[in-house]
Amino acid sequence: MLDGDFFRRWLTTAAATVDREADRLTELDSAIGDADHGANLRRGFAAVTEALAPRDADHPGAVLVLAGRQLISKVGGASGPLYGTLLRTTGKALGDGAEVSREELAQALRAGVDAVTKLGGATPGDKTMVDALVPAVDALSTSFDAARDAAEQGAEATIPLQARKGRASYLGERSIGHQDPGATSSALLFAALAETAEATR
Repeated sequence: MLDGDFFRRWLTTAAATVDREADRLTELDSAIGDADHGANLRRGFAAVTEALAPRDADHPGAVLVLAGRQLISKVGGASGPLYGTLLRTTGKALGDGAEVSREELAQALRAGVDAVTKLGGATPGDKTMVDALVPAVDALSTSFDAARDAAEQGAEATIPLQARKGRASYLGERSIGHQDPGATSSALLFAALAETAEATR
């Protein structure tokens, strides 16, 4: 079972991962976007870490709702609202339970991904974060490691796609051959989740 501390560790691990990979995310975004994805997420997840430090949020749902609220308010561009919606909707779906199972997290994350697709209008194959999120959530019912691997494969699978949503869609065929930065950062989120789970075994 996963408690509030687990979710706090997941998000602080994600923040450290984003900080470490921010330059790569920005490099990916410079090819098909606004070249600010890494910097925006670094700032947003730093705010999440700061907000979680007082430990006022004590159960899984509250931790995710607080994190989502921070991302929405601190991150510019599309990534703040999208990641914020993902975490906040997932947290609300988890409710007020002190502990949740991996299966319950997968179900709640599915609600979060549904909210993201509704907000951004993207579906799998559009070359967005959804291409990593959907397979990751589907695989989470198997294991944390399976979710991480599915997210990474989903991100890599965006390389040959032509973007149909977001800033990259303005490039048309020129978006082909580049890995989507949003899908890449989504894979980092699930890599941090798997890392956190491994550390608690």
